[in-house]
Formats: sequence, C-alpha cells, structure tokens
Amino acid sequence: MLYQIYEAQRSLMEPFADFAQAAAKLYSNPLTPFGQNPIAQRVSAGYELMYRLWKDYEKPEFGIQAVEVDGTEVIVHESVEVDKPFCELRRFKRFTDDNDTLAKLKAQPAVLVVAPLSGHYATLLRDTVRSLLADHKVYITDWKNARMVPLEAGEFHLDDYVHYVEDFIRHLQATYGNCHVISVCQPTVPVLAAVSLMASRGEVTPLTMTMMGGPIDARKSPTAVNNLAMNKSFEWFENNVIYRVPTSFPGAGRRVYPGFLQHSGFVAMNPDRHVSSHYDYFKHLIAGDDASAEAHRKFYDEYNAVLDMDADYYLETIRTVFQEFALVNGTWDVISDDGDLERVRPEDITTTAHLTVEGELDDISGAGQTEAAHTLCTGVPKARQKHIEVKGAGHYGIFSGRRWREVVYPEVRDFIARFNNGPMVDKAARAAPKAAARKKAAETSA
Repeated sequence: MLYQIYEAQRSLMEPFADFAQAAAKLYSNPLTPFGQNPIAQRVSAGYELMYRLWKDYEKPEFGIQAVEVDGTEVIVHESVEVDKPFCELRRFKRFTDDNDTLAKLKAQPAVLVVAPLSGHYATLLRDTVRSLLADHKVYITDWKNARMVPLEAGEFHLDDYVHYVEDFIRHLQATYGNCHVISVCQPTVPVLAAVSLMASRGEVTPLTMTMMGGPIDARKSPTAVNNLAMNKSFEWFENNVIYRVPTSFPGAGRRVYPGFLQHSGFVAMNPDRHVSSHYDYFKHLIAGDDASAEAHRKFYDEYNAVLDMDADYYLETIRTVFQEFALVNGTWDVISDDGDLERVRPEDITTTAHLTVEGELDDISGAGQTEAAHTLCTGVPKARQKHIEVKGAGHYGIFSGRRWREVVYPEVRDFIARFNNGPMVDKAARAAPKAAARKKAAETSA
C-alpha cells in the first residue's frame, strides 16, 4: 500500500513542480516586469529549489558523444547489443575517418563493465565508461527498472544475475576471442561467482577481472550499510521493504524493493550533507554562480534517479552476501540453466588475472572487503594478482571524478594491457561446458 500512497502523492505534486519551474523562469527573465524587480532573483531561486525537490527524476542518459584517442577526437555511438528481460548489454562503438586511429581502435581490448543493480542506474558509471573508451572497446550492463518489466517476463533471482554475466562474457568472447571484466560495488560478488562457475565447467574465463569497492567479504570492516543488512532478519526485509508495483506501470503486481525507499536510505545516511548542498545551491542561484548551480543539478539528476529492484534478487542478495556470507564460506550453490546445483568455487579460477581496488574512506564497502577476493582465488598465481588502496578516496571516488581519472584508471588500464595477450576461447569447450560440470558434481557427491 505504501507504494500506491507514494505514487498518489507524486502525482499530486507534479502540477506544483511544473508551476514552480514556470515561476522560476518567469522571475529570472529580465524581459518580464517580474525580472526587473530587485528581489526577483531570490524569488526565482526559491521556486527553482522547490522544483528540484518536487520533480520526478527519470533515468539519465550516458550522453557520451565523443572521446579523445591519442589526440584524435573519436565519435561514440551508443547501441543495445543484447536485450534481456531485466538488462540491456549496451555498447559504445567508436568511429573515425583517421586510418591510423582506426587501426588502434581495432587492436584495443574489449571490456565488459558490470554496473551495480543496487538502486541507481548504470549511468552512475558515466565517468568510468568515458575514461575506458580512450583505450578499450567498452560494453556495460544497463539494468532495467523492475517496475517497467511485465510479470510475463518472469522472476529475477540472484542466480539469474550470475547467468546474465556469464552470457555477456560469452558474447564478447565470441566476438573478440576474449575480454576483460570490470565490476563496481555490488556486482563484484556475482561476477566472481560467474567467472568461478565458468572455470569449474572448463570454459575459458576472461583475461582479467577488476573488482572495485565491493562486498566480497562483508564481515571485514562492516559499514552502516553492512550492519543494517546483517542485524535485521531476512523476514524483516521481506515484511518492511518489499511492495507490489502499482497498476500505472507495465510491471504492475511485481514484488519489488522500490526506488523511493532506497533513495530515502541514501539521504538518511548523510542528511546534513544534503541539506547543506541544497542551501548552497540556493545561494549559488542568488549569486548568479551558474557553474556551481549546474554542477549541483548534474549530481542530483543522477543521485535522485533510482530504479526498483525485483524482490527475489534483492532478498537473495541480502541473505547470500550479507547474512550467510556464502561466497567466502564456500557454501554458495547456483542453479544452472539445466536445473542442477553448481557450487561456486573461486579456487577453480587459474588463468584470470585479478585486480582489486578499495577507497581509503569508503563508507559503503569497508577496508578489506574487496581485497578478500585474493584469498579466495587461490588458483591464480600471485604474479597475476594486484591490490590498490586509493588514499583519500570514498566509495564514488574510486570510479568517478579526479581520483578515478588520475590514480585508479591508469592502474586499471595498465593491468588490462599487461595481461591482454591470453588464451583465445575454444569454441568446442564453450559449446559443451555442462558435461564437465556434471562430471565434477558426480565425483564430488561420490
């Protein structure tokens, strides 16, 4: 019922938000009588702030039109390469008329960026993608808002997330021979599971796996986010944060963790910071500081745009990652496409080099949580492992902003380049991976 009440309130406030937007423009226009009044700027700023607080924030665009490759501007075209019920595999294809630059583009490695499905859209990684495009062929998982997915599309579980990642890796391998995988925050766990399962079946795994700020082992340095997930029971989450999508959306009736509840949680973590930010925005408008005001708009256009998550996926993530710690305890079983149970064994990974990245001031994934991947992947030689801690960086700083561009990205780029020459995919092995898994399961049970 809460979701229906929220939607009713949002619909009620929509005309007021439109009025506030119109009034802000009216009072800021110097050609109108209002705009010539000395207090008009303050009135306009007040209405603009009301509009920003009341408006509905829709999914932003990546908006990457061009990037620079070795001093040459390259046009970027965004397209959907694979369309699944709950996710699109989005490609950023680069075009140029310069033959030398074109040759470089073709020789660059392919990278799959697995974006978080934890509240915000994949566009939160816009800066990550833009940097990668200078040196790589880039694909990203663009997760869909669950309220827009009809019930006929079926359910979405944590196991399905793992299988989506496997399918996307195979797609890039079939296209380019092999690929590299980067996961940011939440997907570090399912991505490690996907690569582990591929290795256990005898499939060729990605050349490198970069894991950034994720809860591989949420027991280490638990944050406020970890504590909430660990201290509340599974039934508490099911009874208090799961609601059905209202009839006004294509996914009507689907059980979800609504985006507006997630957003409330985001704001509740640092309420003073958000109040201060909005007050600063008001002062920037009065002072005519357009650059600062626009920076505020861009940040909150992204921050306030949230999506619903399918209830099954969300609840299973809470239980598997934050309550049972199934990955690090070696007890995580994933249901295969054939309906068999497959144990997630990171120790079976032998050829995929892996890099872990943590922020010194990360308040989402605490110190050591991502680095724990190295103790799990015992089959990977130490020479093919690396960990970096970014001094002074919070959670977002390791994949966006100045520290990402100047500190983290050069490390990621060089790591990928170092291990780019690896085994090509054996098509025969990819065509029949299930037999090896079933054989291993039989030996284990025996």
